[in-house]
Amino acid sequence: MKSIVKTGIVICLLFVSYCTKAQTITEKETISNVLNNWHKAASDANFDAYFGFMTDDAVFIGTDATENWQNKAFKAFSKPYFDKGKAWSFTALERNIYINNTNDFAWFDELLDTQMKICRGSGVLQKVEGKWKIKHYVLSITIPNKDVEKVIEIKEPTENQLIIDLKKHS
Repeated sequence: MKSIVKTGIVICLLFVSYCTKAQTITEKETISNVLNNWHKAASDANFDAYFGFMTDDAVFIGTDATENWQNKAFKAFSKPYFDKGKAWSFTALERNIYINNTNDFAWFDELLDTQMKICRGSGVLQKVEGKWKIKHYVLSITIPNKDVEKVIEIKEPTENQLIIDLKKHS
């Protein structure tokens, strides 16, 4: 009788473990779909859908050192692009998603095929009223290590002054 009970307990534990893993996989797929649909909304120039995937207090950090936008400012910046019918077009090439133990926050990194060639996106999602929303997003242009010196040379005239200005305010 004891071995039947032990076997039953082991089966129950395996089932719970399987269900927990399946739930995590489902959550990751859901998050990946949110990110894919968010990128698609930009490509389709669907302003409302795009910003509907973000929290009201979302932050978007762009590739330029001056691009650190709270949601309202990012909407104002983006609106003219969406109104022209062409925002930007990003497609995930690779994506890693991580979820906290309580399934209410997730973070990710992704490599993207863009008009700027390969970029890296990373960010944080929060579950809001049962739906995953983008809370923080960072877009970076990737630079092959062998080309860093050339890029520094290109950036130097613009960013030297920006460094001086930022140091004044820190």
